[in-house]
Amino acid sequence: MIDGVFPPIPTPFSNDTVDVVAMGSNVDRWMQTRIRGVVVLGSNGEAPFLNESDSDAAVAAAREHVPSNRLCIAGVGRESTIETIRATKRAADLGVDAVLVRTPSFFKALLTPEVFVAHYTAVADASPVPVLLYNFTAVTGVTLPVEVVSTLAAHPNIVGIKESGSDLKYVSALIANTPDDFVLLAGSAPVFYPSLLVGATGGVLALASVVPDLCVELYDLAQSGRHSEARELQRRLTPLAGLVTSRYGVPGLKAALSLLGFRVGEPRLPLQPIKLEAIDEFRFVLDRLGMLSATHSSV
Repeated sequence: MIDGVFPPIPTPFSNDTVDVVAMGSNVDRWMQTRIRGVVVLGSNGEAPFLNESDSDAAVAAAREHVPSNRLCIAGVGRESTIETIRATKRAADLGVDAVLVRTPSFFKALLTPEVFVAHYTAVADASPVPVLLYNFTAVTGVTLPVEVVSTLAAHPNIVGIKESGSDLKYVSALIANTPDDFVLLAGSAPVFYPSLLVGATGGVLALASVVPDLCVELYDLAQSGRHSEARELQRRLTPLAGLVTSRYGVPGLKAALSLLGFRVGEPRLPLQPIKLEAIDEFRFVLDRLGMLSATHSSV
């Protein structure tokens, strides 16, 4: 079962090259927390900016530092079915436990339900490891219809979906129209708690890269029915969640992690580092959560 909290970890760069040493060091730190595992080469891993050699290096470096009792999931979405299959097989050869397959999106008008079913069926048929669908309408401009997800959920090698939006009506419809053992991972930290309430089995949250244990605590509170405490923790985490997701995205995530001592480098062009005043926003919210004092006391 793929459940619990997963950070979609950023890809560290040094001189515009994937820094595999920094990747290993960062993953070692995350493995000291209570997360279920990591997602490498998700959207926050700047996956669309990496060539195949970069991608393989990032996956291999992460996998090497994820112990066998945790999960390493790799993003392998490509625009064509054949390249997605090739990326999937390479990731499987590198030892990942599952793959996350972002929707194709370039030829939007031609991506009918039949096209999505054919694409994901071919990938799942060829994949040596379990497949997670990945719907991220905000960046792709396409949405997997509920009926498509329902159809694909019958495939024995398609085990779930990551839904990165905040539309709880859509999330609820996905859960209502898929089997009980079909995984739904929430991808929007500002609605993580309500997503759990309607049936999500966990989350792949950029926020979990920054405050992994607090995200796990929120998950545990919801699972144990301690809803008042869960609501309060969601309220406390939402300002930081907004900064690392909708407001500043990958550059903001890297800035926050740099403040905490992670080695992530700068985002790859054309993305630009955030400005000093934005870094001050992160410093303020991290300090309110007690993260900067904790970091300083551990150094």
